[in-house]
Amino acid sequence: MISSSASIAASSIIEPGVVIGPQVVIGPFCFISAGVHIGEGTHIASHVVINGNTRIGRNNMIGMESSIGEVSQDLKYAGETAGLAIGDDNRIDRHATIHRGTAQGGGFTRIGNRNIFDGGVHIGHDCQVGNDTFIGENSGLAGHVTLGDEARIDAMCAVHQFCIVGAGARLLQSTCVVQDVPPYVLAAGNRAVPQGIHEQAAAYLGCDVMQQKVIRHLYDLLYHQQAAVDGVKQEIERLSQEYPLLRHFNEFFTRSARGIIR
Repeated sequence: MISSSASIAASSIIEPGVVIGPQVVIGPFCFISAGVHIGEGTHIASHVVINGNTRIGRNNMIGMESSIGEVSQDLKYAGETAGLAIGDDNRIDRHATIHRGTAQGGGFTRIGNRNIFDGGVHIGHDCQVGNDTFIGENSGLAGHVTLGDEARIDAMCAVHQFCIVGAGARLLQSTCVVQDVPPYVLAAGNRAVPQGIHEQAAAYLGCDVMQQKVIRHLYDLLYHQQAAVDGVKQEIERLSQEYPLLRHFNEFFTRSARGIIR
């Protein structure tokens, strides 16, 4: 079903079964395969390929020569049903590659809302990207990576499969991550090491002085006092009811399995 208000270039190929919402714009020489849903107001530039069980929300922008919803690069993938879900108000720049999920990874790669992905970004199968994140040019997330809300990844970074980059964390340019990065931590290097607190994260700036002090306290425990992770978890549990921002730390340590950067 194609909305009558959608604008589609004559040179683009739209297979039967594609759903295209109102005010969608599709540029020249695009290919959209059966099973794709594109939400209202989304703009797709020229030479874009969108495949498979892919759901794209409202008011997204997808840059030229991007490949969205291609099959997983996981060698275990055997053609099983899997998909990609992209939320609303995302800006995906030119030459992006975003892959569908796998059965082993829950079936879906998921992208939240209001994210900005610069040119050449790669997001592998089964990644879970939150809201309001930024990924710089030519950076890549391997399969099964989790990127928390408001996390920032600068240009030319790489994140190893199954790693978690916590909410509000930041990776400086050319950083390589092979272990998990806790929330609000600033990291750099190959391999990534902590460089302090990402004090420009919106949630950090928006919280009160006491919550900022608590986050600095947790950073001090982890990286200055070299406290055991189990002890830090206990401290988070003790403080989390009084300081709501610590929910990000609870979520992070509940899921973290690769160890944290040191």
